[in-house]
Amino acid sequence: MALSDIAFKRIEAIVGSPRCTRRPEERICYAYDAAAGRFMPDAVAFPENAAEISAILTLANAEGFFVVPRGSGSGMSGGAVPVQGGLILVMNRMNRILAIDRENLVATTEPGVITSAFHAAVEKEGLFYPPDPSSSDFSTLGGNLAECAGGPRAVKYGVTRDYVLGLEVVLPTGDRIKTGVQTTKGVVGYDLTRLLVGSEGTLGIITRVTLKLLPLPASVGTMTAIFPLPETAVETVSEIIRRGIIPRTLEFMDNASIRCVENHLKMGLPMEAGALLLIEADGNSEETAKTLDKIQSLCRGHGASAVHTAATPEEASALWKARKAISAALFQYAPHKINEDIVVPRSRIPQIIRRIEMLREKTGLFMASFGHAGDGNIHFNIMLDKSDLEALKKAHTAVAALFDYTLELGGTISGEHGIGITKAPYLLKEIDPGALSLMKRIKKAFDPNGILNPGKIFPES
Repeated sequence: MALSDIAFKRIEAIVGSPRCTRRPEERICYAYDAAAGRFMPDAVAFPENAAEISAILTLANAEGFFVVPRGSGSGMSGGAVPVQGGLILVMNRMNRILAIDRENLVATTEPGVITSAFHAAVEKEGLFYPPDPSSSDFSTLGGNLAECAGGPRAVKYGVTRDYVLGLEVVLPTGDRIKTGVQTTKGVVGYDLTRLLVGSEGTLGIITRVTLKLLPLPASVGTMTAIFPLPETAVETVSEIIRRGIIPRTLEFMDNASIRCVENHLKMGLPMEAGALLLIEADGNSEETAKTLDKIQSLCRGHGASAVHTAATPEEASALWKARKAISAALFQYAPHKINEDIVVPRSRIPQIIRRIEMLREKTGLFMASFGHAGDGNIHFNIMLDKSDLEALKKAHTAVAALFDYTLELGGTISGEHGIGITKAPYLLKEIDPGALSLMKRIKKAFDPNGILNPGKIFPES
C-alpha cells in the first residue's frame, strides 16, 4: 500500500505544496521516534485542521495507502513510525489552546500543543493540569492522549485519561465524530473517549480535546532521601503509602541512574548511594510542611543516610532536571537502549527491584532502574551495543523473564509507554486470546480497510 504519484498530487491539493514533502532528506526526520528502528515514510504532510485530515483519510481509503499520525516523536515503543511505509501526518501545526474556562475548570485545545506550554498557560490562570510526562518540554498533548501518558504526579492525581472529558476525532474512514462531554459527569452511550485515549493512534486521529483542570495548589515542597540500599528505599515507598500519606510525587533512582546523571550534569549527587527518592508534597503551606515532616521522619526511621528539603524553587527545579535527564544521559554508557516500563502493585516494588538486581548479576549487562515508585511504575533500562549479538540475546532473555515475573506479581508490562512495535511480541503474555480477538474486531470496526497506523499493538501472526 505504497503512496502513488497520483495520491501525492491529491495530498498536495488538500494541504498545499509547502505543507507536504517526498524529499528523502525531509522524510528521514520522521522515520523514527524515541524507540529503536527506522522506517522510511513515502511522504510527510502537515495538516492544519480536521477538514484536511478527513480529506486525506478519505483519500487513503480510496487509493489504498497507509497513514500514521505523529506528534513530536517522543514515544518509547515505536508507535509513531511508519513500519509499512505510507504517509506521516505531523500534527504540530494544530497547536492552539482554544479556551481556558476558569469558572468550569476545563480547557479546550488542539493536539499539537506542547505539554509544558499547556502547563504554563493554565497555571498562569491559577489552574493545574497534573499529567507531567518526563518528555513534557517537547511532547504534545495529542501524543500524551494516544499513549495515555502518566508521569511523576500520577501517584496522587492519576494519568492522562483521568483528565480527558471529550474529543473531536477523525476516524480512519474520514468521518468526523465528537465523543464525551464538557461536564464532570456524563453517561450517555458507550465511553468512546476512554476507548480512544491510549489507543496509540490506531482508532482515530484526535483533532480537539476538552481537558479537566484543578485549582493550582498553593504550595509545593520538594525533598530527597538517600539510601544505602535500593531495597530499603523502595520498602520506604511502600511504608509511606501504607501510612496513608499520598505525596504529589514519589520517584526512585537506583545507583546506576544516580551515577549517570551526576556524570552528565555535575550537580553533586551522591554517587556512592544505593538509591535516591525524590519526593514532593503539595496543598496549602501548612499541609505541605506537615506532609514533608512525616515523610522525612519515615525515611530516617527506615535507614536513610541523608534527607534534604529544597530551600528554593530553583533548587527543586534542578532536582527535577536531574530526574528528567536520566533517560537521555544513559547513552553515555552504550549506543543502544532497551527501555521498558513495568508496573507492579506498590507492595511488590521491593521484589521487582531485587529481581532486577539478580538479572544484572546473572547477565553482566548494564542495567538502570528509575521511575514512579509511588504508583509501582519502574522504568527498566538495559544499555548495550546491539552489534554484540550475545549481549543482545541476554538482554531479550532478561526482558522476557522480567515481564513474566511482573505478571506473576500482579503487574503489567507497560504503564505509560504503550505497546507500539517494541512490546507487541509480548502482548499475549498479558492479554488472553479472547480479549485480543475482541480488540482486533474493534480495530476492524473503526478501520475496515486497515489504513491507520498499521503494524502497531497486535503481534504478527
